[in-house]
Amino acid sequence: MLFLHNDDVKQVLDMRTCIDTLEEAYRELAAGTAGHRPRIDFYVPGEPHYYRWGTMEGVSRKLGIFAIRMKSDMLVWNRTGEFQTEDKYCIQPGTYCGLIFLLSVRNGEPLALINDGTLQHMRVGACAGLGAKYLARPNSQVLGMLGAGGMARSYATAIREVRPIRRIQVFSPTQANRESYADEMKEQLGVEVEPVDSPEKAVRGADIVALATDSLVPVVKAAWLEPGMHVTNVRPNETGPDVPARADVIARLGSATLRMDNPPPGTIGGSDGMFAYFVGTPEEKQRLPYSPSAELADPKAGTLPDIIAARQAGRTSDQQITFFSNIGTQGLQFAAAGAKVYELAKAKGLGHVLPTEWFVQNIRD
Repeated sequence: MLFLHNDDVKQVLDMRTCIDTLEEAYRELAAGTAGHRPRIDFYVPGEPHYYRWGTMEGVSRKLGIFAIRMKSDMLVWNRTGEFQTEDKYCIQPGTYCGLIFLLSVRNGEPLALINDGTLQHMRVGACAGLGAKYLARPNSQVLGMLGAGGMARSYATAIREVRPIRRIQVFSPTQANRESYADEMKEQLGVEVEPVDSPEKAVRGADIVALATDSLVPVVKAAWLEPGMHVTNVRPNETGPDVPARADVIARLGSATLRMDNPPPGTIGGSDGMFAYFVGTPEEKQRLPYSPSAELADPKAGTLPDIIAARQAGRTSDQQITFFSNIGTQGLQFAAAGAKVYELAKAKGLGHVLPTEWFVQNIRD
């Protein structure tokens, strides 16, 4: 069994490989030979911060891999002017705990534990790239980016892989962050990058609008959208209902949350719209920021896997506004991309070998 650090992942997984790997996984999902379980969270109130445990699972029969991604976070909610954001940490600000556990569905063997940081950003960005590949106009050259963190970097890298982006207009409420992003992405991607001082300026004139923020409130308005635009997000909070309502074509990545007519006692929709259990008083529950459900209920919505499999139409006109909800199927993404990382890392002799006997036993459960 292997333990793979983020540095190992960086050595073997590039964005093109990640996009191709996930595209094949979605073909398998559409064919019914891959699956996923929507994310489930668990909130435990504390002072001053709340604890959240989250897991998601997925499987690929073709690859013979099952994955569970686990993360342990302390949550911090901040407000900067009109923006409210969610930050997180483990032990102390700037450190995080997230792991992907890979197992064989052929004999049950534990195969790998992988730090989730690099792979997490890669798999979300790759799916944004797939959304752009199937829904954005082929001649899209201007990317409007809201957000200037790690996910915004992954989104730009992935979208640049599938569309001829020549210019990025980036907004972050923190001037230093948007300027640093502009300098870094200009050098990395070889494109013009302009930091702007409002979200509307980032959106106006863009061919593709990418929302890659930690915002708990909408950051884009439907009135800013123009014919032909493609819009994608990373959280359900980033748009109000007006944005998908303005779109002509809507695609979901897949089921994002558990939907129950009679939810179990003590369950809620968490701060980012995911199904969650909550242990606390009504007063503690009220302190949790409200989020709309991560499941897009618009009757116009199709799914990206069905579009990839040519079972549904995507964009059919250059004048259409398309909206891609890049939320859901996380467990399958970790199974597919994690399997690719494991395969490539083994071939290069990377990682720390952990004795398999540490993870198996002779006592039946």
